[in-house]
Amino acid sequence: MNIALIIILAFLLLSIFLGIRSSKGKDMNLEQWTVGGRGFGAIFVFLLMAGEIYTTFSFLGGSGWAYGKGAPALYVLIYITLSYVLSYWLLPEIWKYAKENKLMSQSDFFVSKYKSPSLGILAALVGVVSMIPVIVVQLKGLGIIVSEASYGAISMSAAVWMGAIGLTIYVMISGIHGSVWTAVIKDIMMIAIIGFLGIYLPIHYFGGFQPMFEAIDAAKPGFLKFPEQGLSISWFISTVILLVFGFYMWPQVFSAVYSARSGKVFRKNAIISPLYTLMLLFVFFVGFTAILKVPGLVGADADLSLLRLSIQTFDPWFIGIIGGAGLLTALVPGSMLLMSVATLLAKNVYKEFAPTVSDRHVVRLAKILVPIIALIAVYFTLNGGETMSALILMGYSLITQLFPSLLFSLKKKKNPINKYGAIAGIITGLAIVICITLSHSTIGTLFPSLPQAAKDLNVGIIALAFNFIVMITVSLALRNHVVQLEPKSVNDI
Repeated sequence: MNIALIIILAFLLLSIFLGIRSSKGKDMNLEQWTVGGRGFGAIFVFLLMAGEIYTTFSFLGGSGWAYGKGAPALYVLIYITLSYVLSYWLLPEIWKYAKENKLMSQSDFFVSKYKSPSLGILAALVGVVSMIPVIVVQLKGLGIIVSEASYGAISMSAAVWMGAIGLTIYVMISGIHGSVWTAVIKDIMMIAIIGFLGIYLPIHYFGGFQPMFEAIDAAKPGFLKFPEQGLSISWFISTVILLVFGFYMWPQVFSAVYSARSGKVFRKNAIISPLYTLMLLFVFFVGFTAILKVPGLVGADADLSLLRLSIQTFDPWFIGIIGGAGLLTALVPGSMLLMSVATLLAKNVYKEFAPTVSDRHVVRLAKILVPIIALIAVYFTLNGGETMSALILMGYSLITQLFPSLLFSLKKKKNPINKYGAIAGIITGLAIVICITLSHSTIGTLFPSLPQAAKDLNVGIIALAFNFIVMITVSLALRNHVVQLEPKSVNDI
């Protein structure tokens, strides 16, 4: 066993210890397990939400896209920054309503706003389906990190299984408390490691940033520009818009929002967080450096660029430090994702069919579901070849379909959208995304006569447009329709 692997395993054991320690002395009921008793202050909420944003995609996938795609990778930097602007107004409203109504999941929000358990179940299922690809990203990242940092001593599949088992134990014991304490260590390490790599590697290999870009442009002319088709400017703009709308639609992000002690936390974070986003530039610099120094990585292998370049450059002990930081970028968001999926299925699906069960029973069921969900994610991790960025974009195309109905629900006066319009819009958007994704089609292949700019639009933004149209049309059509109040549980239907 080499020193790098020993260091990585030490970080894993430290994380599990922190998870156990953080839950000590607390009655881990549903509220404590999912939203930490709503007692986290500004720093913890910031780190927890940053833990959701800066995942293994930021660590490996960002450098992989810079390595394989060039300029289009900058969409990550733009959409995250613009999303923080939106959060200044959006998140305090969500937090305030959730606190007043004692909500514990994203699905609860839709049920309460639209007085519709059916919409709550739909929102829960959308969240579950959307989060599976993102859990896959975390496990894939864990597998890459452990396999590469062990210098091939541990296979990718064995590393994925190890990561899944560790993640499952971590979530079942600690819930959100372990995630927030581990996020403290993770963010400190990530800033230090990524900042160092992003500055040192271009200087070490090229003598600076300008010489690096000049060398890339000479070797691969046009690589640092947006292509005329495919990942073009229209793709870039439509993808940024889609991701800004979907940024705070993830169920685990709602859990982090609910955990805050005050709504002022989010406005403070919105001011500070864009500076934190600048760290992603250093991730891109690593990927750009690897283009000429670690050539030949194609397709999903582009995600290996950061670690392959680091292994080529540094001693094993430092690879262990890099791997440890990378492991934490998977563990924090991965734990929140697993917990959110399990909670949604137990509380917002199962409990609707069995409304008399206690919260303690729901917590037990959620913990039982954690290893089952982890097994499903392992299957897709080991049987899929997509890049991390492709998986993230697929999840966003699905989860963003919840945005229109949430946006209208925040109106101060009467919401013009009813539950029927909300459900119809969400289903329409999902159907478009799923059909096009499963058929491996694009806007261009479906409508070849369209201008190139239209062909390159992100399919998620097209689905979102149809979602809006159907939602408004159905709501207006049924505005004066007299219906009975929806039953309080599925058993009453």
